Amino acid sequence: MHIIVPIKQVPQTSDVQMDRQTGTMIRSSSASILNPLDLYAISAALELKDRYQARVSVITMGPANAVKVLKEAIAMGCDDAVHLTDRAFGGSDTWATSYILSLAVKKLGIPDLILAGERATDGDTAQVGPALASWLDLPAVTYVSKIETVDGDTLIAERLIEEGYQRVKTSLPALLTVVKEISSVRLPTLSGKKRAMASSIAVWDAQAIQADSRYIGLKGSPTKVVKIDVPKVSRNCILTKVEDDVSLKKGVDQLMAFLEEKDLLPKGGAHHG
Repeated sequence: MHIIVPIKQVPQTSDVQMDRQTGTMIRSSSASILNPLDLYAISAALELKDRYQARVSVITMGPANAVKVLKEAIAMGCDDAVHLTDRAFGGSDTWATSYILSLAVKKLGIPDLILAGERATDGDTAQVGPALASWLDLPAVTYVSKIETVDGDTLIAERLIEEGYQRVKTSLPALLTVVKEISSVRLPTLSGKKRAMASSIAVWDAQAIQADSRYIGLKGSPTKVVKIDVPKVSRNCILTKVEDDVSLKKGVDQLMAFLEEKDLLPKGGAHHG
C-alpha cells in the first residue's frame, strides 16, 4: 500500500507579510512552519502504515528552505519525500498549485491513497486537495474524521458534516482531506531525526515533471487579487488590573457603569455594593 501526503510550508500566523502589488505572500521574509493541519494527515498516514505496512511519501512545493518540512515529516516516520521547487512555480494560486502537485503524483505513480490536510492556514481555501483529486480523476472525500477500514480496493471512512457525522464508502485509489479528529499528532523521534538528517530528498523542477508553462506561476493562475486591506481593530477596550480590594471595587464599578450605560442590566433595579 502506498500513501502520498502533500504538505505545505506556511508562515507563522503572527508573521505574515503581503506584496500589495501582486497580492501574494512574501514567504522569504516570514518565519515558516509545517502547516499545522497537515500534521494530522501525516499522523493518519502513519497509523495506516502501522496497520497495513504501507509506504508513506510526502511532497511539497516551495522555495529551497521548504525542505525542512519534508525532513520533519521523515523524522515523524514518513519513508521518502519530493521537493518541488522552481522560480517558475512562484505566485501559483490553488489551481496552478494543484496542477503542479498532480504532475508530481503521476511521476511518483498513482498511490492507493492521498491524504491531505483540510486546508492551509495561510490561504484558508480548502481548494487544493479536491482540485488535486480532480486533476488525477480520483474520488475525493472531504472532512474525514476517521478511517474505519481499508479492504482491497475500497475504504470506509467517517466524515464530519454540519449535522454530525456521515459514514461513506469509496473505491481506491482516492483522495481524502482530513480534520483534526482523524489522529493525534506524532512527535519526531530521535532515531527519526537522525534518519531525516541522512535522507536524500528528491528535488524536481518544472522540467522534471513536464509542467506546461501556461498553467504554473503567477501568469498561469486564474485567481487574481484585486485589492488587499489590513484589518482594523475598531473596538477600544478598558483594562483594569485587580491587585487589591480597592482596585477590585474600582473594576466592578466600571463594569456596572458600562452595563448601565448600555442598558444591559435587568429591569427593576440592580444593586451592587
